Amino acid sequence: MKIEGGCYCGEVRYESNGDPMMQAQCHCRECQYITGGQPNMIVAVPKAEFSFTKGDPARFARPDLDNAVSRIFCKTCGTALGTESPAMPAAMILKVGTMDDPSFYSPQIAIFTKDKLSFHHVADGVAAFDTVPG
Repeated sequence: MKIEGGCYCGEVRYESNGDPMMQAQCHCRECQYITGGQPNMIVAVPKAEFSFTKGDPARFARPDLDNAVSRIFCKTCGTALGTESPAMPAAMILKVGTMDDPSFYSPQIAIFTKDKLSFHHVADGVAAFDTVPG
């Protein structure tokens, strides 16, 4: 499956040619910082099938955390594009809102619902986990 996307200002573009490994919504407190309070809608794609086709995004990993994820974002407009996680080293985790055509997205799981806020919604039939499934 081909997925293309990029940041708000167009400085950074990406492409993935692999089938999604996971479609999820993450309610963790860290994702709430990135989204402004909402769950993070994400799709994990194979890193081997992923590339940035334009621009050079910035990365940030909290130095005070063991095994911190790297947040990838546009250094011009600040758009959060994705995440690289030590827990999923073969995946690039993309933010659904950065995709040119996110219409295929349908979350399979909701993770870190222990941090879910009262106004967050998990659709009927979506498996929900307090943290991440084993």
